[in-house]
Amino acid sequence: MSSTPTEIVRSLLANTSSLSTLETLIAPNATYISLNYNNSSLQKIFPYAGSHPNEGPHAIYNTFATVNKIWSQEKFEILSLFGAGEDVAVFGRFTYRSRTLGKQTTSPFSIWAKVVEGKVVFMQFMEDTLDMANTVKVEGVGRYKIFEGQQEFEV
Repeated sequence: MSSTPTEIVRSLLANTSSLSTLETLIAPNATYISLNYNNSSLQKIFPYAGSHPNEGPHAIYNTFATVNKIWSQEKFEILSLFGAGEDVAVFGRFTYRSRTLGKQTTSPFSIWAKVVEGKVVFMQFMEDTLDMANTVKVEGVGRYKIFEGQQEFEV
């Protein structure tokens, strides 16, 4: 019995800690993009961030394993999951607590996945990276200037 693309992505998200299950759902040469394409500063905070072309299920498994080392997952909630053809979109929110500092946050997330011939061949995961980074931030502020003529401000 074949599964629909939305069922495949829902199953993937329910089994991120099982490499053997992920290997049945994700093509061996799938591309995974986590948070951005390639940002070395962000990778210092989130070592899994960036593009993982042709790394297949291991890229997704390793990302979620690393996330689990940094944060405890208190809630992961899919609010909407739908598809059109090979494209699947997921929107939701999660609550994580940093294991080192005990700081908690709830972040929205979104996923775009492509499923071809019953396998995920592409997946992109986005979240509120500033909010997540603040859960592992020890001290200090960032200085920002958004608009021309605006004073700098600290966050």
